[in-house]
Amino acid sequence: MLAADRGITMQDRATPQKDAYALILEAIDSHIYKPGDRLVESELADRLGVSRTPVREALQRLETQSLLTRDGRSLIVSSLDHTQMAELYVVRGTLEGLAARLAARHATPEEIAVLRDMLAADEALKDDPEALSRANRRFHKQIHLASHNRFLVQQLDLVHRSMALLATTSISAKGRGGDTLKEHERIVAAIAAGDGDAADAALRAHISQAFVTRLKLDAAKVEAAP
Repeated sequence: MLAADRGITMQDRATPQKDAYALILEAIDSHIYKPGDRLVESELADRLGVSRTPVREALQRLETQSLLTRDGRSLIVSSLDHTQMAELYVVRGTLEGLAARLAARHATPEEIAVLRDMLAADEALKDDPEALSRANRRFHKQIHLASHNRFLVQQLDLVHRSMALLATTSISAKGRGGDTLKEHERIVAAIAAGDGDAADAALRAHISQAFVTRLKLDAAKVEAAP
């Protein structure tokens, strides 16, 4: 699909505070541009209200980060195969678990209060996969920040950026929204209790269950294929 069919809106035009790279990256992160979508330099320049040069530079940068793949003379949003997805989940589980462990040690009362507020607010979203998926990203980011380790946060940003290359969210599976929130509750309870081992285990279990759910979704697609 051409990205122009489902692209950045005019209110997202580039500004000194938000350049072409940041806007395109945000569109990939939020699944406005999905794996397999073709990004056209001239159309992106028109939408962002900039010349083609900064767009070209942004696309080249995204290609070097493996977020875009060259298809002939065009660039498309990359996708992950089964092996890459499995590798990504291994890394994610390990790093997220470490973030939760460190958060149990370093999170301030205010940061824990924010996590609890997120849990309460997200209850209203459990039957809305897209909204809950966005809330899920915010929740995990808050845990990353509560680890108080800037280098870990940077690595997790890269991991979550790669997660955008998966075509669907595991939260879209039937019943997964409610299960996700229950798992989040266990993670926050462990962090609030200052129990690093339990926080690490709870977050690893959460990522593992998300991976299992995604594998089931992918298997169902194969079975449904003609």
